[in-house]
Parts: sequence; C-alpha cells; structure tokens
Amino acid sequence: GLSQYSSDPRTEWDLGAYSTRDQVLEAVRNLRYKGGNTFTGLALTHVLEQNLKPDAGARLEAEKLVILLTDGKSQDDANLAAQTLKNLGIEIFAIGVKNADEAELKQVASEPLELTVYNVLDFPLLSSLVGRLTQVLCTRIKEKSNKENTGSTVNTGPQLSPTDLKISAVTSKSMHLTWSPPLRPPKKYRIVYYPSKGGIPKEVVLDGAVSSLRLSNLTSHTEYLVSVFPIYDTAVGDGLRGVTSTLPLSSPRSLRVSELSHNSIRLSWKAAQGATQYLVLCSAAPDGGED
Repeated sequence: GLSQYSSDPRTEWDLGAYSTRDQVLEAVRNLRYKGGNTFTGLALTHVLEQNLKPDAGARLEAEKLVILLTDGKSQDDANLAAQTLKNLGIEIFAIGVKNADEAELKQVASEPLELTVYNVLDFPLLSSLVGRLTQVLCTRIKEKSNKENTGSTVNTGPQLSPTDLKISAVTSKSMHLTWSPPLRPPKKYRIVYYPSKGGIPKEVVLDGAVSSLRLSNLTSHTEYLVSVFPIYDTAVGDGLRGVTSTLPLSSPRSLRVSELSHNSIRLSWKAAQGATQYLVLCSAAPDGGED
C-alpha cells in the first residue's frame, strides 16, 4: 500500500488493491507527486487508522512494516505518532532525502537504527539503497515467519525477551556476542547471522542457560546483521538485533630493503597477523623511477 502526504494525507492504493508485482510497478509509474507541507505525524496516524485496517487489505497475522520517505523536517509531532505505531508492534523504517532531519528520522524509526534509518543527498541516490533495504525487509519478514514455524510469538518485554546485546572482540574472521537473559530463562536460543549486502543466513542453536557465543569463520571486512531469539516450549520471545563489521585482513608492515647486489636484494617486514603465506611481486621501476 502507499500513501502520500503534505498537510492532508492521501491514500494512493491500499494493501489489497493489487495482486501482482507488475500491477504495483505500473501504479508507481503512474503516481503523481504531491507537493506541500510536511506533516509527518499526521501521515503516520493516517497510515495506522486507514491503511493498516482489515478492510484495506491488512492481515492480522502478517508482519506490519511502514517505510517513511521524507525530504524535510516534520511540521507536527512525528515522534508521538511513531511511538503509537511502534507500541502496536509496527516496525518503521525512515528514509531521508535532501533536507530531512536525521535526528527526527532516528526518533521515528524502530530499533536497531543501523538497519532502519537511511539518508541520501538527492532522489536519484535512492537507487543505491534498494539492494540493502530489500535484504533487510525480506529478512525481517522471514524472521517473523521462522518464529511462527517454531511456536506462537509473544511480546512481553523483559519477561521472555533478552536485552542488551553486546558485540565485542571483533577480528577479521570472528566476533563475540553477549546478552542479558530474560527474567524467565528460555529453553534455547536461536542466533541468526548473515552479511547485510546479501548472503545465506546461518544459525546456531544454544542451550537456554548460555548467554554468549563466539561466531567464527566469518568473511573479513564485511558488515553482519545478528539476531538472537529466545525459544520456549510454546512461544518465541522478541529477538535482539545488532550490526557490526569484521575487520579487514591484517597487512605486513615496515618493508625494508637490504643486501643489494647486481642481481639480488633482501627484503624484510613485520608479519601480518594470521598470514600463512606471503606473495612477493617484483618488477622493474618505470623509466625515471627510483632504482
């Protein structure tokens, strides 16, 4: 579904209006831009009261996601309206263009902000967000589906859900996760992790008495999304989410040249941590270059 807004929000089409991808794309192509003011709070209330209702095509069992696209600062209280949506379990992703207020985007968006807040300098640059945002949105829906396959979902805060995810000891190949367990210890934890720019999600299942894990065999210099879900006999608690990047591979340092002769040189350097072999390339300096 899609709504445009200024001082008066307008529903362009509801969730149940189209049934194929091509129909939605055609509707987007025919969309006429609505100018005017920026009453974001009013728009979010409109989405809740008009677009996320069963008669507009909203299904009770489906995950509710709202993507806010704005190029300015709201002229009313967007934070209050956003909090109402989030309290109802609706996740908000905020995308700012040009003159958008980044502090406001972070107030409006759901946690973790690393996954839900985006900002670009102009409209053509929105295309650069498509790949990552698609991956994040689809994975969020898959996580919800996996929860439903494991058991009924609950939303009871610290009673059944862990808190305070910390990611530490990050190297080029590994990272360490710790979290605070919920008040009621779960039977198991399910940890899902994958590269943010696309990749097959991997998962680890831990005993519910454990609240830390070392992820290994990761790809260097790569941003990873991590989720921790507590699993009970008949329910799955709310997940913790975080994002961090592995370090680039270590490089050799302090290259020195010694023992020069007419046909040989000796090289020495400080070792690169974790390196098992070195590849040494040698070529003649270009004309005019240093011998």
